[in-house]
Amino acid sequence: MQLFRKYPFAPAIFFLIATIILLTIPGSSLPKSGLFGIAYLDKCVHVGIFTLLCILFALPFKRMAISVAQKRNWFLTITISGICFGIAMEFVQKYWAINRSFELGDIVADSVGCILAFIFSITVLAPKETI
Repeated sequence: MQLFRKYPFAPAIFFLIATIILLTIPGSSLPKSGLFGIAYLDKCVHVGIFTLLCILFALPFKRMAISVAQKRNWFLTITISGICFGIAMEFVQKYWAINRSFELGDIVADSVGCILAFIFSITVLAPKETI
């Protein structure tokens, strides 16, 4: 726990690295049946991954001694960065990852995850200041 106080963004960075690895695994290595055969499960996984990714980057700001407005600005920056990262990863999948393809649906799912994390962050991590 002391490690996370010293390096509050460490969990987010580790999860970011894991996300990059997951999104660039060769398509031939991914299972095609069983649980992975469920329609739209891939999109739900993208929503979940990007929601968690953005929340992990937002969490350290909860304890920071900055104003609610500054926290919300950071949450917006994290959200926009997450959406841009999702778009960039689709191009990585298209041009560099083996047996992976560009899917607009994945970009939409990634964006939905980032927006859900933004809503969570502004309502739970930095609620409005009281007068």
